[in-house]
Amino acid sequence: MLVACAAFLLATSLHAQSKTLRIAAAADLQPVLPALVAHFEKATGYTATVSYASSATLATQILNGAPYDLFLAANRAFPQKIIDAKLAVEAQPSTYAQGTLVLWVRRGIFSRTPIAMQMLTDAKIHHIAVADPVHAPYGAAAMAAIHSLGLTSALQPKLVYAENIAQAAQFGQSGNADAALLSKTLAITPTMQRAGEFVVVPKDAYPPIEQCAVVMKNATGQQAALDFLQTLHSDAARKLLASRGLEAPTK
Repeated sequence: MLVACAAFLLATSLHAQSKTLRIAAAADLQPVLPALVAHFEKATGYTATVSYASSATLATQILNGAPYDLFLAANRAFPQKIIDAKLAVEAQPSTYAQGTLVLWVRRGIFSRTPIAMQMLTDAKIHHIAVADPVHAPYGAAAMAAIHSLGLTSALQPKLVYAENIAQAAQFGQSGNADAALLSKTLAITPTMQRAGEFVVVPKDAYPPIEQCAVVMKNATGQQAALDFLQTLHSDAARKLLASRGLEAPTK
């Protein structure tokens, strides 16, 4: 009887675990994922929790044993670190979207439009928020764009580094920065559009932002993670992602 009860409790526990999905998500996904997660939960009966941070921070947490089931990063390099550590199901990262870097400027700073990267050299711009280029892929893209456009020496004294791309947006929205280099996902949110205006940074000014995912090999919610990743690749999900600033992957 005791053995049977123990087996029943174990099976019940495993079933409960399999219905829970723990997602580690890059900060640019904050305005994007809630709608997808809500739809996924309703359609499948899974319960999902999402932790947002820079891709580097999340990768470090996973490498140190954090119990996530799915890692949605803002580039390919950090998911590859998880694969290299033999912690992922996949042999290579799964590309779920391509990100877009934009220049956002607080409303009213310039009377002329459209805004452009070269306008950041203007004396009216005192602080430019960028995500930490070591930890955040959008920060790395921002620095690549600044360098390729020949603006490094002019803009370096104005740069203010945020922990992740969401914090860079907060710097701009709060007025602690006059401009910011952001993900399109954040720039098109109502809060940021009320506070400022944005323009897409020329795509040839920075390497493509391939947003990639991996499923954890030892995840208790592995099936939920695989199902969610499959959902991300659906036409309906890609249409929603496109409406919120993320393009379909090019390959």
